[in-house]
Amino acid sequence: MKIMLSAGEASGDVHGENIARAILAMAPETELIGFGGSRMEDAGVRLRQNFADYSVMGIWEVLVNIRRIFKLLADLTEFMREEKPDMLVLIDYPDFNWRLAKKAKALGIPVFSYIPPSAWAWRKGRAKSCAKIADEFIAIFPHELQVYEQAGAKISFVGNPLVDAVRPEMPRERARRFFRMPEDKTAVLLLPGSRRQEIELLLPSMLEGAKKLLQERPATVFYLPVADTVSRERIEEMIAAAGVPVTLTNEKRYSLMAAADAAMATSGTVVMEAAILGLPCVVLYRLSPISYAIGKLLVHVENFSLPNILLNEGFQTELLQDAVTADNIAREVARLYPGEQHRREVVEKLKLACSKLGAPGASGRVAERILNAAREYAAAKR
Repeated sequence: MKIMLSAGEASGDVHGENIARAILAMAPETELIGFGGSRMEDAGVRLRQNFADYSVMGIWEVLVNIRRIFKLLADLTEFMREEKPDMLVLIDYPDFNWRLAKKAKALGIPVFSYIPPSAWAWRKGRAKSCAKIADEFIAIFPHELQVYEQAGAKISFVGNPLVDAVRPEMPRERARRFFRMPEDKTAVLLLPGSRRQEIELLLPSMLEGAKKLLQERPATVFYLPVADTVSRERIEEMIAAAGVPVTLTNEKRYSLMAAADAAMATSGTVVMEAAILGLPCVVLYRLSPISYAIGKLLVHVENFSLPNILLNEGFQTELLQDAVTADNIAREVARLYPGEQHRREVVEKLKLACSKLGAPGASGRVAERILNAAREYAAAKR
């Protein structure tokens, strides 16, 4: 049996890795192929393309890179035609993956969607169009089910894989020694994201916020875990220009997060990872002016960070677009320092939000669903 996986960014690569390992543990004879990153490749997926050169965010940015994206789409379509997989598994990355899904459907390849588009937040009509293409869906948050069920999709929630994946590699005190965090200082993380555009749009403001915070609270140290998909050299240039001391690291990321006291983070999976580890964040998001203007017309949600969405309340500070300023960042991060009442309230809410993620073992349950579906589709072709 041959299964193709498609993931187009760092968070999807983590999910793809977990699914691949679980599938191969259950059915070692399965051949896994696809589009993804180094984690998926290390887990046993034979990649046609690595997503590192194709990851872009924002409506305008996609339009600028449209020729490269369509070239990638054509290449992966040809790959499916050559390999004839028994099933295509989409892992998030909706704008590209659903174009690929249409190509798969035209080739007679069944489609399985893991982490479907967030139709509950905007473009609710796409739940119906997706339901016509994919044969089965699995969501990673319970609030995503209703809109797809109403569209007639076969969809389920079997837990969130982050519950299993997000585990510190060492105890907190040992981690603070490992990262040389002084006992008498507050450790604040800068989590600017895993895409080049996120770095360019948000890291300068984070660094200015850190600089202001350091002036007001000198007993603060800053750390930044560098994602594999971004340039360390570019980050070093930006830090030097800002003139604020930041320690860069690319190891034991979950231990670093568990050992830190607070963070300023780009909205995304990392905010949910931080929640699981009990790390309170100030959540930031910014797009190019054109993408933001278009997005304002299409997206109508009260909150944009995952912990807030899970509880349907803005207990963790979110700063969007023009609100992403050094003053706002410094003021809100300071409220998360040890001993602050707001910090205690946020940490308690984070625990409640994480309780909605389901039981451990989600990746194994997803892998089992994928294998069962692939076997059914393969048997039906015979």
